[in-house]
Amino acid sequence: MLKELGVPFTYREYRDDPLSEAEIRDVLARLGKSAAEMLRPKESAAAGISAADSEDTLIGAMAGQPTLLQRPIALAGARALLARPADVLKDWLATL
Repeated sequence: MLKELGVPFTYREYRDDPLSEAEIRDVLARLGKSAAEMLRPKESAAAGISAADSEDTLIGAMAGQPTLLQRPIALAGARALLARPADVLKDWLATL
């Protein structure tokens, strides 16, 4: 979608280059969400992780198992967006 809109972007393959705990904390702060809110339900159940776990536990788990974190996430300056469904990204980009 970004190529179609002519928007320059950098793609990060989260499985090959996962976010560190510090990066996850930064993204959560930009999103205004807790780790529990960004936890993928099916993956977390399979990993034995629960939204009831502590923020530190969830962030550590997300850093170690990047598939636990909801995605895709778009970052622009101090702002971030969980781009699900992908159509919300187009509207968000128009506000930048």
